[in-house]
Amino acid sequence: MQNPKKYIQGELENLYSEGEINSLTRLILEKGVGIPFADILACKFNNLSDAQVLQIVEIVGKLKNFTPIQYILGETEFFGLTFHINGSVLIPRPETEELVQWILETIKNEKIRILDIGTGSSCIAISLAKNLPFAEVHAWDISEEALEIARKNSEINGVTVSFSQKDILQLQNVDEVFDIIVSNPPYVTESEKNDMEENVLNFEPHVALFVPDDNSLIFYEKISDLALKNLNKGGKLFFEMNREKGEGVVRLLEKKGFKNIERRKDISGNERMIKAEKR
Repeated sequence: MQNPKKYIQGELENLYSEGEINSLTRLILEKGVGIPFADILACKFNNLSDAQVLQIVEIVGKLKNFTPIQYILGETEFFGLTFHINGSVLIPRPETEELVQWILETIKNEKIRILDIGTGSSCIAISLAKNLPFAEVHAWDISEEALEIARKNSEINGVTVSFSQKDILQLQNVDEVFDIIVSNPPYVTESEKNDMEENVLNFEPHVALFVPDDNSLIFYEKISDLALKNLNKGGKLFFEMNREKGEGVVRLLEKKGFKNIERRKDISGNERMIKAEKR
């Protein structure tokens, strides 16, 4: 393989945009086969081993099947940290980094208890624990496979998070109280499947993505009920949400008596985050 850049770009040119191909090329060469970034910029690809060539061909083959590069490499970056991921957990998104940043902006240098519901790879909980060494962070998920990944990520990033396997839809009573509850719950309706990209629909876990059309706010309902009982007075509830459901989430929170409800747009201009405070 004389020029791996040209090979990758030629194989993917009709499947991905130019910007995506450039990003994928760098990830394949740097993360996939270990070529230093400086050498990539300088186009120094001499003396690739047979193993490296085979690895490039294998990765490109998976990309042609629309497997997400993050699953192929087994890791991704989030909030300046490295997270191991597989098909048991969603791929962390930049929009969720904005949610983490919003939480950090609201917290003073004080000892607090945080709960992340539906933690997945635990990108939210671990990022908060890394940036709030005075906080006690808890994280729940229904999936034991996801929790295995989450525990591994907490070790990799050198933080302590208390993990528990819990199904928020079946949960009755919880004895603990928290100062902040955060969740990026399933919020994509079944009818929106047709609009989703193939690499998301075919590879990311549906249990973490989809809700029924006729009960699309089910997780917001259950989590806000938990928050009413298990948030301290003045405690805050943060959600990531479907950009089409902001008004519905606001009405739900108002009906349950939360105050100081605030919505925020993400970097793309979509209403993606909401914060509420317990009276």
